Amino acid sequence: MENNEPIRDQEIEIDLVALFHELVKHWKALVASMVLLAAVFGLYSKITFVPEYEASAEMYVLTKSTSITSLADIQVGSSLTNDYEYVITGRTVLSQVINNLDMDETYEQLSKRVSIENPTDTRVLKIVVTDTDLEASKTVADEIAKVSSQYIADNMDQSQPKIIQTAYASKTPVNNNILKNTVIGAVLGLFLAAGIVVLGYMLDDTISNADDMETRTGLKVLASLPVDETEYDGAKTKRRKKKKTQSSKSDDSKSKKRAV
Repeated sequence: MENNEPIRDQEIEIDLVALFHELVKHWKALVASMVLLAAVFGLYSKITFVPEYEASAEMYVLTKSTSITSLADIQVGSSLTNDYEYVITGRTVLSQVINNLDMDETYEQLSKRVSIENPTDTRVLKIVVTDTDLEASKTVADEIAKVSSQYIADNMDQSQPKIIQTAYASKTPVNNNILKNTVIGAVLGLFLAAGIVVLGYMLDDTISNADDMETRTGLKVLASLPVDETEYDGAKTKRRKKKKTQSSKSDDSKSKKRAV
């Protein structure tokens, strides 16, 4: 008796080949979903896009020693870059920059737009500033380099860092993610449509052949009766015609009653 229990007490088996064919059968829906979500993501990104530009100025760190450069001197210079990174992004320097340029923002707001880079094994500091205005990003980067260089010379008992590169910026925004978001939308559309197709396939409990019968009921199929598709379609057509005739007669009868 236990062998005849419904399949709900057994593990569900998934035919990967049949599932693949099901996905192929719905390829138009998959493509439509990809195109739709790609268009939505791309259009939204374009509408809400606010370009940001990045400008950078470069300083070279010098030690106070006037002797011939030695390995120790290089090591000291490299260690100073870490201190300078902290000073450049500190409240004193950035607040002075805000005052000099009469900027309408706080130290906290500016500090989020400023970063310091130190290329490996060098004593070069790159001051990077992002801004929605190309020229403004260059102006701020140059001012930070100028103020921090003078501050280090006046307060840290070290030689004044040399500004070796004034601010320069690319005209290409650094945050242009429209293409990336469009691709993400297309991928999400594909997975969403595929998920719906797979879910529909797994929830479909229609018995269409002997294998389905055995799988879903646990009963052995001893025999099957062939069905003539032509006769089956003919019977369906006759039933539709019969219903149509009956409906016409009913309408005629109602019309006669109204006439009387």
